Amino acid sequence: MTLRRRLTLFGVTIAAAPLVLVGCTAHSDAADGPGKKHHVSAPELTVTPGDKTRDVPISAEVGTAVKGGRITGVRLTDDKGGQVKAEPREDGSSWVPSTPLQPKRTYTAEVTATGDSGATTTRTTTFTTMAKPSKPAITSTLYFVGNRTYGTAMPVTVAFDPGIPKEARADVQRRLFVKTNPPQPGTWSWLEDGTQVYYRAPDFWRPGTTISVRAALEGLPIGKDRVGDAERKATSTIGKQVALEIDNATKQMTVLRDGKQVRRIPVSLGKPSTPTSSGKMVIMEKHERTTFDTRGEPDGGYVVDVDDAQRLTWGGEFIHSAPWSEGDQGSANVSHGCTNVAATAADWLMGVTQVGDLVTVKGTEVPLQPGNGWTAWNVSWDEFARGSALPVPSGLRPAPAAPPHPGAVAGGSPAPAPSVTGG
Repeated sequence: MTLRRRLTLFGVTIAAAPLVLVGCTAHSDAADGPGKKHHVSAPELTVTPGDKTRDVPISAEVGTAVKGGRITGVRLTDDKGGQVKAEPREDGSSWVPSTPLQPKRTYTAEVTATGDSGATTTRTTTFTTMAKPSKPAITSTLYFVGNRTYGTAMPVTVAFDPGIPKEARADVQRRLFVKTNPPQPGTWSWLEDGTQVYYRAPDFWRPGTTISVRAALEGLPIGKDRVGDAERKATSTIGKQVALEIDNATKQMTVLRDGKQVRRIPVSLGKPSTPTSSGKMVIMEKHERTTFDTRGEPDGGYVVDVDDAQRLTWGGEFIHSAPWSEGDQGSANVSHGCTNVAATAADWLMGVTQVGDLVTVKGTEVPLQPGNGWTAWNVSWDEFARGSALPVPSGLRPAPAAPPHPGAVAGGSPAPAPSVTGG
């Protein structure tokens, strides 16, 4: 039993927490000491926004360009003398305030660069931010909640309403920050219509990885007539590796933990008029009990309470308990597109899976459509990287495939382990 309707996922606005300040008080320009007969050239330094610039967006960063040296000090203060915490971009092109600047306030940035010889150059710029924008805001939703444990296929997802136009995506992407510990770099990739952007690494997240996300979009000019709506942050951890593989040919679900089979579960998929999608999906949300209401939907018109439901698509495909179809599970497809499993199996799965676990369905009549769920893994890495609005490092590639296990069966899959029963 399933539905073809879109439930709204829980998107959380995380309270802004200061990022670590990386910086120090600016140094004075170097001068030749007594008796020196040589000239020490100081580095060339340019700072933006320019001095006395007005109507600066509250998303502004302190841009730094240096020739013949490196940045060794940045201090940003407001018009009340308070220090504004900030940190540098990885490429050193700018310093990003840890929280949005305030409207109609004046800020002073003092930046110091030091050359290889030790000579320093300091530049000071004072700028004033614009009033609160009157342009409508694009609504953003961060589908990555803080203090959670996610599966290894969890993409960081930001959704936009309306979608971001192509010419504005690079500017938006530059304000989306992801840090991983231990480091596991990735990239963002946009859906064609700009309504969702996903972040993932070339390979699945390593269990135990901590991921910190910041969508610093508040006040960001987007295109000609829109601005970003809010600042959103979250930090969570990646849990154990779990994956589900569903095969329409056998009508069985294989449950894998750390790549090893732990259970096979009979399933009933979508009947020909309402087929289940084939592709690589991610568990998006889990409900011990929920109501499917398909009134007004094609092939719908019913209201039913279901237990142990795990969402896979925006269109309403779930894995869920279906005691009414247990006689068909493993032999016939009778659902409206969902994956039906027995009540005891559904209850067991709820204790095994995490939001962010990979679910692969194969052999059904229709392919998974881009954006129908978190479809970041339903394409190759090369195709995913092409969806970035900014350059992707050429060395960012999936790890070489491991050689087949000595006990592998045809197709390279590990030899099945004994089935584990449970309720």
